[in-house]
Amino acid sequence: MPSSAVISDREFVLPPYGRRIILSSVSSDSHTWNLVHLQLLLEEWGHEVHNLGACVPDDLVLRECRGHRPDLVVISSVNGHGFLDGRRLITRLRREPDLVQLPVVIGGKLGTDGAAGGAHGPALRAAGFTAVFEGDAAIEEFRAYLRRAPAPAQGRPTAVAPSGPHALAVAAV
Repeated sequence: MPSSAVISDREFVLPPYGRRIILSSVSSDSHTWNLVHLQLLLEEWGHEVHNLGACVPDDLVLRECRGHRPDLVVISSVNGHGFLDGRRLITRLRREPDLVQLPVVIGGKLGTDGAAGGAHGPALRAAGFTAVFEGDAAIEEFRAYLRRAPAPAQGRPTAVAPSGPHALAVAAV
């Protein structure tokens, strides 16, 4: 499947290290393996991750965004309903004045039509996502997206120590 990353022309300031990230699935996606994988990657890359888990209602995502004030929201879906649920979620989030500028990205299996892989980016970006990652190279493109960000905001740490079971393995080496 060809890769198709669609990046918005909006200018968001994201510190390259030590971002506070909210990670979530969409409301209909009960899969957790993708969230655990992404959380481990993001923590290994030096970010602080608040993983909301699977089947997260839109209201909870909005409430957590207000409570945690993340630098970035990452939505992952592997059940094929990311396009529909993601579009609904981003539409609600962009209607909120205090969240309208919050960078939000989505990736994974966003549709149920395998032949249409990569075709969801333009519509999801138009709905308000900052970037959309689909296809075989989605993780590499997502990492490149994170690396392209400007320097951290003043007063923010430049790195966050990895936490969780993966960090213990790294510390033991």
